[in-house]
Amino acid sequence: MDPAITRLLLIAGAYLVGAIPFGLLIAKSKGVDIRKHGSGNIGATNVGRVLGKKFFVICFILDMLKGLTPTIAFGLASGIIGSDESVSPADYWWWLGAMVAPVLGHMFSPFIGFKGGKGVATGLGSLLAVVPVMTIAAGVALAVFLTTLKVSRYVGLSSSLASLSLPITTAVLVYGVAGGFASAWPTVLASAALAVIVIVKHRSNLGRTLKGTEPKAGSPKRPSEIVGTPMNDR
Repeated sequence: MDPAITRLLLIAGAYLVGAIPFGLLIAKSKGVDIRKHGSGNIGATNVGRVLGKKFFVICFILDMLKGLTPTIAFGLASGIIGSDESVSPADYWWWLGAMVAPVLGHMFSPFIGFKGGKGVATGLGSLLAVVPVMTIAAGVALAVFLTTLKVSRYVGLSSSLASLSLPITTAVLVYGVAGGFASAWPTVLASAALAVIVIVKHRSNLGRTLKGTEPKAGSPKRPSEIVGTPMNDR
């Protein structure tokens, strides 16, 4: 089979893996349709608000793995990971396509009408797989997220600032470590695109944060976050 066709099929597979709605499935196993509680989002944050911290951790890990696993699999199958030669810009493009695909699958899952979560956990997993530059950038983004969350307790704001740090950190690393923009500029563009997508997905959270109506992490549940209460009672 033509290598380009093989890579396209791998990227399509990465999208479908990312599209598995673990949050919805976890909640369904507890007899809850997560789309009808809390924010209605299928991501780990809403699952945790409605079902508890244990289920947040389970959902977050599964969502992260569905970004990490297909991205690593693509790198191995394409001979990018483990190669003694430097990665060409063309190969970077393919690998970055595989990195973004599961995130888009999580956000726009064909299994639930092309709706989905906001891509933070899945994006983190995908980034960790693209070594070394994106792995380091993901670590910085995680530090930004945890620091902002500790100070503000706003998950949406923390996720957005962490995403914003991605292209900045990547650009610094590429320019200072990876031989300049000419050799690895696709990573900067891909990280910027991923940041924009995640921030756009959090625009409603950011709007509520500005208005002072966004619930903080660890705050008491609102009526719609209590299992058995429909969303229209919010």
